[in-house]
Amino acid sequence: MSQIDDVIAKVKTVDKNQPEFIEAVTEVLTSLKPTEEKHPEFVKEKIYERIVEPDRIIMFRVVWEDDNHEVQVNRGYRVQFNNAIGPYKGGLRFHPSVNLSIVKFLGFEQIFKNSLTTLPMGGGKGGSDFNPKGKSDREVMRFSYAFMRELFRHIGPDTDVPAGDIGVGAREIGFLYGYYKKIKNEHTGVLTGKGLEYGGSLIRPEATGYGVVYFTSEMLATKGMDLKGKVVAVSGAGNVAQYAIEKAIQLGAKVISVSDSNGAVIDEEGIDAKKLAYIMNLKNVKRGRIREYPTEYPHAKYYEGKSVWDVIRDEGLKVDIVLPCATQNEIHADHAEAFAKSKVIAVVEGANMPSTLDAIHIYKDSGIMFGPAKAANAGGVAVSGLEMSQNSMRLSWTREEVDSKLREIMQKIHKASLEAAAAYGAPGDLLVGANIAGFLKVAKAMLAYGVI
Repeated sequence: MSQIDDVIAKVKTVDKNQPEFIEAVTEVLTSLKPTEEKHPEFVKEKIYERIVEPDRIIMFRVVWEDDNHEVQVNRGYRVQFNNAIGPYKGGLRFHPSVNLSIVKFLGFEQIFKNSLTTLPMGGGKGGSDFNPKGKSDREVMRFSYAFMRELFRHIGPDTDVPAGDIGVGAREIGFLYGYYKKIKNEHTGVLTGKGLEYGGSLIRPEATGYGVVYFTSEMLATKGMDLKGKVVAVSGAGNVAQYAIEKAIQLGAKVISVSDSNGAVIDEEGIDAKKLAYIMNLKNVKRGRIREYPTEYPHAKYYEGKSVWDVIRDEGLKVDIVLPCATQNEIHADHAEAFAKSKVIAVVEGANMPSTLDAIHIYKDSGIMFGPAKAANAGGVAVSGLEMSQNSMRLSWTREEVDSKLREIMQKIHKASLEAAAAYGAPGDLLVGANIAGFLKVAKAMLAYGVI
């Protein structure tokens, strides 16, 4: 048995109540097996065993008062997973589903994603089981202040730089950063995703969604194709989905879907720029639900309680490109089988780990091109890294400069993933290539530091 098999078995035993983390470790380490033979030094120094253990896990209570003057108690997390190549970097997620397993899986994935960007960033993640939906701005503010009252002592521009994630947008980042500034009495780049007025970067809100589409374009180009005229299915209606839709439309694709946690909308006429503006206003300003879309565009159909992928499976809809941009494990084996049957060209992940391991196996067996999350959705953290650089240099780059750098980074990630896949015996396999390319840089840095 290989050391990697031993490590996976150990994680399944020691962390048996953390299914998301086990899934992430299994997916990554299994694809790293070709590195064992080429790098015996990794085996000797137990790099595989060391890399699945976080540097530290910080858990804390968050006590705040709601608008009815009732005391509320939530749990906060920050997992600082690995800083071998730079400060810990990764988002904060405010959502009822947040638990230690989810934060660990996200932090573990972030190690390799950040490495792939070529920027000096380690991997971390955090958040809380607080749900901002339905809360007033003042309640969100009081919670954010209470959360930062503990988090501030564990972060810093050269230590750990959090960002936004699900449930943590511009409003939350503003509250979090404002409180950090107040209690630390300094204006440093300790959070990314900030407003332009106080140190944010142009293109940061768009970065993950744009990056997914840029990566898709690179994948299609290897087959002599592009997005023009392709039918694209997108899940989600948040930041990533919105800007993936925007960029896909700009590149000539026909996007037919959008969704939220309550249900999915299919618009077979296609979501154009005007309809997208309606969605952005509905979700970002009114904080409404996607079920309202058909009241504005009656030709569209809303499916209560179903995901986009459920509808594609059940209705036999024909799509060319699948962009899951909602949440983890949203695509299961039965969805993947439907994709294979309808001749989907590519699945490119905008969310973190949206495809189950069974679904990924079906993609590979059926010849569907697969862009894994740690490569395809790295655009967000890439521009967060660019924001850190701008903060450090006390300057701002233009929209065109940042977008150009983003596209170049996504091209480099695709190229590095393909090259690593070929070098380690899995030509064309972007999942294997991305994992290996991201891992090698971190592993070599860990070796350089000795046994720490």
